[in-house]
Amino acid sequence: MAARATISPGKTLDEKAESREHRLQVGRDRRERLSRSKLGETTALKRSFHPIETLLEAGKGRVAALLPVKYSRMSVSPFAFFRGAVSIMAADLANEPHTGLMVQLCGDAHVQNLGSFEGPDGRLVFDINDFDETIPGPWEWDVKRMAASIVLAGLESHHSRSACAGAVEALAGTYCHLIEELAEQPVLVAARYQIHRVQRAQAVSAALQQAARASSDDLLKKYTENGARGRAHFKRVEHVLWRLHGKRRQEILESLPLYRQSLAPERLHLFDFFHPLDVAFKIVGTGSVGLRDYVVLMEGNGPGDPLFLQIKQEVASAYASCLKDTSYAHQGQRVAEGQRRVQPSSDLLLGWTRVGDHDFLVRQLNDHKGSVDLNRLRGDGLRSLSIVAGELLARGHARSGDALTIKGYIGNCDKALKAIVKYGLDYAEATQADYELFRRAIKEERVKIAGNAGS
Repeated sequence: MAARATISPGKTLDEKAESREHRLQVGRDRRERLSRSKLGETTALKRSFHPIETLLEAGKGRVAALLPVKYSRMSVSPFAFFRGAVSIMAADLANEPHTGLMVQLCGDAHVQNLGSFEGPDGRLVFDINDFDETIPGPWEWDVKRMAASIVLAGLESHHSRSACAGAVEALAGTYCHLIEELAEQPVLVAARYQIHRVQRAQAVSAALQQAARASSDDLLKKYTENGARGRAHFKRVEHVLWRLHGKRRQEILESLPLYRQSLAPERLHLFDFFHPLDVAFKIVGTGSVGLRDYVVLMEGNGPGDPLFLQIKQEVASAYASCLKDTSYAHQGQRVAEGQRRVQPSSDLLLGWTRVGDHDFLVRQLNDHKGSVDLNRLRGDGLRSLSIVAGELLARGHARSGDALTIKGYIGNCDKALKAIVKYGLDYAEATQADYELFRRAIKEERVKIAGNAGS
């Protein structure tokens, strides 16, 4: 677990070893700063800023020609809009009081940022899989964003409002109870805590099965073709990926030596068996559209040993302006180190580099990867996924913060649980209203989407 935010680096080990009761009391005392019932209050329905202007402001510095693609993807539904509008929720949270009990936030906690991937030891794991917005922040911000996402995803998968409320209750209850459990465990035991219920959740099981069926051949077939002398290179995949040439291609390849410096020696040894074959630009996700994203096709022990290395631009977290002491020399390093604090098992080749004036995260474009399908959330699927989400957030927060202080604040769970349910429902309602403003802005052509004249 990381050192607690309340402790200064200059203190001795004895001074740092505060009693359990003192740490619990620190949490209880934070109720004076923000009562548990007020966790449920949001200012989103009475803002002093315009949400669409905030969204457009967040697009500055991205590839302008790709923003209509991002906005087109966001226009599909309120949940899709929510996924691409973390800047709006960050601004809302900044206007609301918080506990000040700091953890390493995922930052963009929502149900489709959970997924399965291959761990360093080759086993498939299910965990949070997107850390672009990661930053130290109050624990409840992740829980609130996940709660709102559960309501919006639930409505999109044809659940009633009451069923969505029940799923958020499962999220909050699981989070509270696991935080309490991890607070009572030895520090290193809590840091290694394994979540065992994932196979019993339908959406999670489907994501793991999807990942298990995937192979490197799938990516080879999807993104490459053979050229002269049978050498593989990228092919154009319409609206998704295209091959790079000339100066831009060379700049990407020249960023690899700096990336090597970010790898631990044992991981660098493995990476050095690979050599690059080709480079492409790729459009990814919803919230990430407009950021520069490159893929380097590499080869190890011959044509049957491909490596797809993703080099993804990282900008400051949407929460950076809301929090103190959040300046980072390198945004890719921020993401990589934040991910390692939260996850027990991260990408073997996770690192960072720089291309021109921009910071980049480097990781594998994983062939063994599975995502949450909203169709799998029907029936009991939403609630079972919510339970897993609560466990993942609690484990990540216990690894990167102080579970005892959070336990002290939460207490017997009832008040915090009811407040989180209220917040999830109310913020989902605010997002639906924002979505209607967004659709109106598209209709009035203040927001351009792919396919519109002039987009």
